[in-house]
Amino acid sequence: MKQWLSAGVVGTAVVVAMAASPQAGQSTGGATPAARPARAATAKPYAPPRTPWGDPDIQGGWTNVNENGIPMEKPNTLGEKSLEEVEDSELADLIRERNERAAASAAGIGGRETGAGPTHWYEHYDAKNSRAWMVSDPADGRIPPLTPEAQKRQGGGRGRAGGGGNEGGRADSWLDRSLYDRCITRGFPGSMSPAIYGNAYDITQAPGVVAIRYEMIHETRIIPLDNSPRANVQPYMGIARGRWEGNTLVVESTNFHERSRFRNASPKARLVERFTPVAPDKIEWSLTVIDPDTWTRPWTYGMQLTQDPEQTLFEYACHEGNYAMRNILSAARAEEAAQKK
Repeated sequence: MKQWLSAGVVGTAVVVAMAASPQAGQSTGGATPAARPARAATAKPYAPPRTPWGDPDIQGGWTNVNENGIPMEKPNTLGEKSLEEVEDSELADLIRERNERAAASAAGIGGRETGAGPTHWYEHYDAKNSRAWMVSDPADGRIPPLTPEAQKRQGGGRGRAGGGGNEGGRADSWLDRSLYDRCITRGFPGSMSPAIYGNAYDITQAPGVVAIRYEMIHETRIIPLDNSPRANVQPYMGIARGRWEGNTLVVESTNFHERSRFRNASPKARLVERFTPVAPDKIEWSLTVIDPDTWTRPWTYGMQLTQDPEQTLFEYACHEGNYAMRNILSAARAEEAAQKK
C-alpha cells in the first residue's frame, strides 16, 4: 500500500507532518551542543553499548513518526516560554489539538477533489510528540531573519527538492515539479522530516563509516568518519563527513545541489547534525544550519528518533507507480485547451 501511495500523494501532503512556517532556529558555530530534549533527561547521562571496534552503537531501525505535527517555530500562543518551561499537561493539550487537526484534515490528503483513503493508510495520526516546537536556538524559538541577499533569492528556481511542485503550481513541464514529486529525492534534511507515511530509518555502522537508509524515496547516505577531502561535486543530498564526540555522532554536510538546498540556502550552506543516544530506545537528533549568506545567524532545530525493531523499511516503488506526474501534466494541458474554447 505504501508503494501505491507514493504515486498519488507524493509532493502534496508530506509537509502535513511539520507545520513549519517559512522560518525556524539554532546556534553559532559548527560544533554547537545538541539541543536539550524538551522533556527533561535523566540526571545521569545514558551510556550506549559499543560496537566491536569501540564506537557507540546506534545501529538498528528508528522512526520519527511520533514527531508528526510539531511546528518548526514556537506557536504564538506560548508567549515567552522556553521549551523547558512547557508543562507536561500543557504539552498534552497541544498534542491532542494537533491530532484532532490531523484527523479533521484527512479527507484532503492527496487532493481536495479526489480525497484520501482510509486513515489506516497513514502514519501521522495519534503522534506522541516529544516537544512543543522544534527550534531550540535562538531561544525565542524563531528562525533568524533572512539576509537581504537571501530575500532576493527566495522563490526562485524550478522543481526544487521539497517545493515548487505543489497543488496548483506550474506544470508546463516535469521540470516545474519538485524533485520529490518526480520520485528523485526529498533532499536533506527533508529526508529526516516526519511525514504522513514512510517514517522508518535504518542506521548501519562499520569501522570508519555510518550509513543511513531512508524508507521514503529509499535513499542511502554514506557518511565516512574522517576528514577526507570532499569531491568537487554537488549531489542532491550533499557530501557528509562524520566524527564521534563522546557518545554523539556529529555529521557535517556541504556541497548541496542548487535544486535541493535547504530552504533555498546559498552554496555556502553547512548543516551540522548531532545524533545523541539518550536512552536505550531514544536518540536526540538536532540540526544546526550555518549559512551567513542566507540567515543572519546560525540556528538549530531538533526532534527525537525512537527505536522500533519491527519498523522494517518497506519497498518504496515510487517510479513504478508514479502516474501522478503524467496525470498532473496531462490535466494541465486539458485545462489549457478548455480555456481556449
